[in-house]
Amino acid sequence: MSHTPHELAEEFPEHIEKISELKQSDAHFQRLFDEYHEINRAVHRAETKVEPMDDLAEVDMRKKRGALKDELYRLLTQAA
Repeated sequence: MSHTPHELAEEFPEHIEKISELKQSDAHFQRLFDEYHEINRAVHRAETKVEPMDDLAEVDMRKKRGALKDELYRLLTQAA
């Protein structure tokens, strides 16, 4: 089994409980969380050449992943 980097629990270990709580109570957070994990796994598959893609598409996915991560962090710290 391969390890996918940039999982939110690794990125924000100090917010693990808040992540779990918001996934249960906030539909918007849950949707962003799911979208982040979907795109994070797609980036990982592209990086490891499991599902190769052109460089521009991979860069676009990384930018989207970064924007989602920023928004999730904002929601986590706003809720704290």
